[in-house]
Amino acid sequence: MHRYRPTIVAAALGLAILTAPSVALAQQRPLVTEDPEVIGQGRILLEGGVTYGRDLFFPASGLRGDLVSLPVLGVSIGVGSIVELQLDGALVNRLSITAREDAPLSDRLDVTGDRTSSVDDFVLATKVRLAGETAARPALGLRFATKLPNASNEKGLGLDTIDFYSSLLVGKTVRSIRIVGNLGVGILSDPTDGTRQNDVLTLGASVARAVTDDFELVGELNGRIDTRAGEPPPGTEGRGVLRFGARFTRATVRIDAAVVTGLTVRDPSWGITLGATYVFDAFRTP
Repeated sequence: MHRYRPTIVAAALGLAILTAPSVALAQQRPLVTEDPEVIGQGRILLEGGVTYGRDLFFPASGLRGDLVSLPVLGVSIGVGSIVELQLDGALVNRLSITAREDAPLSDRLDVTGDRTSSVDDFVLATKVRLAGETAARPALGLRFATKLPNASNEKGLGLDTIDFYSSLLVGKTVRSIRIVGNLGVGILSDPTDGTRQNDVLTLGASVARAVTDDFELVGELNGRIDTRAGEPPPGTEGRGVLRFGARFTRATVRIDAAVVTGLTVRDPSWGITLGATYVFDAFRTP
């Protein structure tokens, strides 16, 4: 049975109500819900930031603690007018351990103190815009992503598995509000048995409200739902976070900040993220 934080579920319902009546450059930090719009042919988007999460739990290794990810990097390349390539991940995840529990992969741990660190699992993705937005129709897109097994299970922060995701992306602007929704599936490998997998439903809904030409308030609900009957493989359980923040844009540079709160006992009780984004014209395509 999945456990969720009751007060956070109430907040999630509030966000759903906010997005229902209405839930442009492609959206980026601090949001993770993917906009169907791409950055544009020959352009490159660079992201960098730092994230802190309080009281995370890693079900596969049994470690619990406070996680700092630094730097969190992202690169998006506009290889065509409707196609974008993406690479995202953190160079270092560092966990300050507050508790340990018996878990399926705890016997593999090579962690002796109260800290552990590892590179993050990087995600390689392709986004394709299927249809541009019109007055009567939202923009539509598809995104295909593969999570690479970079993080170490010996350090307790990874699963050493490869996962695959595909999502339908929808986006619409109503006056000064940008609304984006994602719905898809994830095929997650079982870290204890290479012949098994867990299929999950992925979802996201975000709102960006332009207060001025340079300043926006943003919020989102993003996560995944376990669809497996019975206990899911460790590390493939349902997850979810709420994120509320702001971003300030000047020319081709955007500064962002957000607070994060988790929906399940595996997610951070709270956290913060700070970062910046830079977009530039890099090359011409034939």
